[in-house]
Amino acid sequence: MDNTSIITQVSNPKEEGILSCAQEKVSQCNISLKKQRNRSIFGSLFCCFRSYSVEPPNSNNNSSPLPPLVEENGGIQKGDQTQALTIPSPPTKYLLPELKVSEYGKKCVVIDLDETLVHSSFKPINNADFIVPVEIDGTIHQVYVLKRPHVDEFLQKMGEMFECVLFTASLAKYADPVADLLDRWGVFNARLFRESCVFHRGNYVKDLSRLGRELSKVIIIDNSPASYIFHPENAVPVMSWFDDMADTELLDLLPFFEGLSKEENVYNMLNKLCNR
Repeated sequence: MDNTSIITQVSNPKEEGILSCAQEKVSQCNISLKKQRNRSIFGSLFCCFRSYSVEPPNSNNNSSPLPPLVEENGGIQKGDQTQALTIPSPPTKYLLPELKVSEYGKKCVVIDLDETLVHSSFKPINNADFIVPVEIDGTIHQVYVLKRPHVDEFLQKMGEMFECVLFTASLAKYADPVADLLDRWGVFNARLFRESCVFHRGNYVKDLSRLGRELSKVIIIDNSPASYIFHPENAVPVMSWFDDMADTELLDLLPFFEGLSKEENVYNMLNKLCNR
């Protein structure tokens, strides 16, 4: 197995020299956010991703090719944009357990890991916050993990306001120990990994209808538009993070989520912001 196949990442522009169109839109929105520190700026974030129209996976098709070893979920295939969107039927068994009594009344926030909360690399990083050993084909490899600035404060505050779920397209053998080190407060009530994703048209999609929560009370935070392509209206896009220690995006998002936590229906606030 290729080392990089255990981690689902978008391309680092410093290494690849190119950004996808969707990533450029998110970047522009977030640059504006940092300048203005204004909650109303999120309207442009949501508008950027409301036009995706994609055919969902066919559950009866067993002849689909196996997913590639490395999946970056960095963009949307052009051919997908012309297909009609039909939300997949919910499964008979949901991904999340019954809501805890302590979490009753809270909305569910699905939080991505790689390039949203942390950046990981098999290449040595001098200032790594964590070094996680991962066994691949009988050999132990070291994964160097950098925490995004303000991630500790972000997770603690989010845990107070929401039912938080970690949902990553990376493999559990890497993501689970990273989550153990990252989440010292037990913020994540559940952790979902690659096997919980739907592999659709070359991307690992996080199908929110499979969670077992009312969609009007679910929000997903992710740097990859391909990850939430079935439910873009539930998404709060964030810019991919690699190593900018001056980044403040997680801190900037907190006032917005504080307001969102008080809304009865997440679509009400998201639509108002987009209409602005």
